Amino acid sequence: MSKCILSLVMIGFALSILAPAQEASKIHQPKLTAQDSGTAQGLIAVSPVNSRVVWASGRGGTFVLTTDGGKHWKAGIVPGAEALQFRDVQGFSDRVAYLQSIGDNPTDFRIYKTVDGGATWTMQFQNQNPGAFYDCFAFWTPKRGISHSDSVNGVFPDLRTTDGKTWQDISSNLPPALPGEFSFASSGTCVATQGARNAWIITGGAASARILATRDGGNTWNAYDTPLLSSPSAGGFTVAFRDSRHGIAGGGDLDPNDPGNARTATSRDGGQTWTLTNAPPVTGAIFGLSYAGEAGDGEDDSRHHEEDGRMVVITANDGGAAWTPDEGETWFALPDVSGFWAVAFASPEAGWLVGTDGRILKIAFRH
Repeated sequence: MSKCILSLVMIGFALSILAPAQEASKIHQPKLTAQDSGTAQGLIAVSPVNSRVVWASGRGGTFVLTTDGGKHWKAGIVPGAEALQFRDVQGFSDRVAYLQSIGDNPTDFRIYKTVDGGATWTMQFQNQNPGAFYDCFAFWTPKRGISHSDSVNGVFPDLRTTDGKTWQDISSNLPPALPGEFSFASSGTCVATQGARNAWIITGGAASARILATRDGGNTWNAYDTPLLSSPSAGGFTVAFRDSRHGIAGGGDLDPNDPGNARTATSRDGGQTWTLTNAPPVTGAIFGLSYAGEAGDGEDDSRHHEEDGRMVVITANDGGAAWTPDEGETWFALPDVSGFWAVAFASPEAGWLVGTDGRILKIAFRH
């Protein structure tokens, strides 16, 4: 083979390798649009109901709501919660939503619900356990959900509602906690629900970062190890599942002297085993992540492509943000996106990042 032909073959081979990544970048490069949240309070969690209705929550007892896809946001403060931080929010319509708070005192851990679009709020739960720290909650339906706390004396004092009104202790259903085991209240995503009865909780702080998994709505649970770094300042922060078997988890280390442990891992068997993905281009700890095609509002579902199922966006607060079209095999940084705590999608066309100083970015992969 002549040198000229050989060179052409090698060039062709190189282009064939580069093409998929270049094509992915060309097809999926998202559009980012800043939106006015109506507040300067830091926003910590976000919950799209569909492409139009989105709730978010954060510091100073603050919640925000849009009913037009973020063109206009309305900010409010829950009376009596002005000194609290709403570390999680779950919206079900433009009228129905739940909030979960943290604070400096045991009784500051509360769950509120509105049925009138935030005009009034009812406190459904107020913690009395002096050692509890409720990190996040997740729901299967508007009436069925669970709330997760750090361990207290080797037990997770977790809660469950089956009527959307009252919360019961299900601590005896969960596996014993490891010494020092807790979860991170970073974005309201340390618990993920899927289908009618599946749920996963991700932990850290102990010798191993674990997944606690249920298949029966919280009646019984199993614990599985993940390969994410775990220590008193590190562990799994966030978890999501796109179906009953396939999921992704993210974590890292809050220690500023050890910023190189932001990693993701995936599972193909419902959370029983986990494999580290290629390292994402972020530092610190991955506060939140979301499948871009994880949810839909009906009208957008017909436009979904099969490839959307593996598309994930992560955010690592000051460590940056990134996205992957293939569940962690290939990563693309989101340039100049920093200081965001949470991300969630209604569809690939409609996702939101929320963060410090009330900042909101709408993220759209097809536009």
